[in-house]
Amino acid sequence: MEHSLVIEQLPGLRRYARALTGDAWAADDLVQDTLERACAKWQLWLAGTDLRAWLFTLMHNLYLNQKRTVQPTSKATPIDDIQSELPAPQGDTDVALDLARCLQRLPDDQRAVLLLVALEDMSYGEAAKVLGIPLGTVMSRLSRARSRLRELMEGADAVSRPVPGQPQLRRMK
Repeated sequence: MEHSLVIEQLPGLRRYARALTGDAWAADDLVQDTLERACAKWQLWLAGTDLRAWLFTLMHNLYLNQKRTVQPTSKATPIDDIQSELPAPQGDTDVALDLARCLQRLPDDQRAVLLLVALEDMSYGEAAKVLGIPLGTVMSRLSRARSRLRELMEGADAVSRPVPGQPQLRRMK
C-alpha cells in the first residue's frame, strides 16, 4: 500500500467526517474505521483510479452502515430546546455555530451531497461516484440542500411556516 497517497487524503477525510457526523469523536472514529477498511480492502482499489473517491465512498458507506445499526443509548436533549439557557458565544463564532447546527438539521442524503461539492470541492460527477447515485440526483439533492440551508440560516423553518398557495401535507397513520 502506498501510505503517502492515503496520508494526502487525511485532511479531506477528517473534514468530511466532522461535517457529516457533527461530532469530533465520532468523526475521528469514522476516519479510523475508513482507514482500517481501506487497509483490509486495499486489493480492491485499482491503481490509476481516483483514490480520493474510493476513500470517500468507503467512508460514506461506513457512515450509512453505522447510522443503520447504532441505536441511541440515551435520550439526548436537542440543543434548540435549551438554547435560551446557554451563554452566547463571543464574536464571529455565531455564524459558524449556526451553520454547523443547520447542517446537522439537513437530511443525511442532502448533507452528504452538499458537503462533498461545497466543502470537499468535488465535481458533481465525483460526488455521484462517491455516493453511488445518478448525476441528476446529485444536482437535485444539492439544490434542495442549498435551499433548505438558506431557510434554516435565515431562521425560517419551512416545516412550521406554511407557504401561501401550496397545498399542505398531512401525516396519515
